[in-house]
Amino acid sequence: MKELVVISGKGGTGKTSLVASFAALAPNAVLADCDVDAADLHLILAPDIRRRTEFRSGHRASIRAENCVGCGRCAALCRFDAISETFRPSAGARAFAVDSSSCEGCGVCVWNCPANAIDFDEQVCGEWFVSGTRHGPMVHARLAPGAENSGKLVSLVREQARELANQEHRDLVLVDGPPGTGCPVIAALTGASGVLVVTEPTVSGAHDLARVLELANHFKIQAAICVNKWDIHPAQADHIESAARAAGATPVGRVRYDKAATAAQRQGLAVVEAGVSPLADDIRTVWNNWIGMNIP
Repeated sequence: MKELVVISGKGGTGKTSLVASFAALAPNAVLADCDVDAADLHLILAPDIRRRTEFRSGHRASIRAENCVGCGRCAALCRFDAISETFRPSAGARAFAVDSSSCEGCGVCVWNCPANAIDFDEQVCGEWFVSGTRHGPMVHARLAPGAENSGKLVSLVREQARELANQEHRDLVLVDGPPGTGCPVIAALTGASGVLVVTEPTVSGAHDLARVLELANHFKIQAAICVNKWDIHPAQADHIESAARAAGATPVGRVRYDKAATAAQRQGLAVVEAGVSPLADDIRTVWNNWIGMNIP
């Protein structure tokens, strides 16, 4: 079983649009949307949710007002200014409360409260799903607004996708990865068979691509690149492909700028499902070249 991951140096490069078409072209695959902070593959593939599970990770402090002695030690020790003083009218004394949106879950206040008046409960940070789509099963997730630990949720989605592929004897896991180079991207890349980096022919695109390729090289993952909307700046597209080769990556094709992509999305379809077009031909070429590489 191979696990192929599509990522980008930043959001908005067309990564998910390509993955949706790859899903239509990939036989016998399990899909995994690992862009958990802003998942949108479901907008095209319209999954039918079959299993829904809470994602729990991290802790938040909460002070029991009736047990708080008002010493203020917790507020003095909190480095995140998450604890503020309040007044408890029933006792005519001061008390303290935690702002859950500012609490980082470090636990210092819990360990140092002389009255043991602070609870430290595990948090529900989102949900993950196993769904059916017209192109096969998909594992995806939704991270709660402001929630952290997205890297852990990415790892969970990948783990469940691989398990599902083994159960159903499928030979490919196709991953729509997160943008950037941070923790979620590292969680999406480690242990993958190959990676396709989608970029654009701009100065920032070239910069972001270089950072992502450094990450792929660090983990010794075979990298390919695709320049999306290459025709808006052909000279920059040439430069990006040359730099990618120098960094050890393989250009596997270019995708033109075409309003057919937007038209397909409005219909809830991947580009290759929406009919014959030069854009669809570009995407098929990228897919065939990528899977044609000698990826272990």
